[in-house]
Amino acid sequence: MSQTLTISSDGRLHDGQRCFDPWQWRWQEDATTSETCRTVTPREALAAICNRGGARRLPIGVIGPREATAAQRETASELGRQLAEGGLTVMCGGRGGVMASVAKGARAAGGLTIGILPEGDWRSANDDIVVPIATGLNEARNAVIARAAVALIAVGSSPGTMTEMAFGLHFGRPVIVLNTPAPIDGLHEAPDVATALDLLARHLLKMS
Repeated sequence: MSQTLTISSDGRLHDGQRCFDPWQWRWQEDATTSETCRTVTPREALAAICNRGGARRLPIGVIGPREATAAQRETASELGRQLAEGGLTVMCGGRGGVMASVAKGARAAGGLTIGILPEGDWRSANDDIVVPIATGLNEARNAVIARAAVALIAVGSSPGTMTEMAFGLHFGRPVIVLNTPAPIDGLHEAPDVATALDLLARHLLKMS
């Protein structure tokens, strides 16, 4: 199904026949139209409703190796920045590597960062985690991240990251992969951050 998205003068998102409820994150039947509206892309629509206020802040899980390469850290930082600028909440494992880079990028852009920590002490979180959640579950916290996130974006891969990808698929979450070929079936490969965010927007807005 192809949808043309418009933002009305009062900030509501429409697809021609329905209006999007950003608190419940679902479409509602609404034939009301506005004379003043503009056509937007899914990513523009997502940023508009998230930054306007009144949208429930759903967590986007960002996963990746603790022993990250320089390219992976750079990509994670840029991803975090763009997620935050789009009004989205970043959730990660709260430690180093990709986790530290995405949190740093998001926090620098004024975003909310949540760390799901393997340890039982919240002080083990990296310096850019605003909300540290100390689970004491060790590696089992990977399942918590995959379950709690509405979508997962992986920057690179490692054995631990692949467990999170697999858990995400098992829980019915979309899993988008950056900076590496998809290591298992069912993942969505993205060549760059912009494509990953386009895929994410279409999922969150429940578009085919």
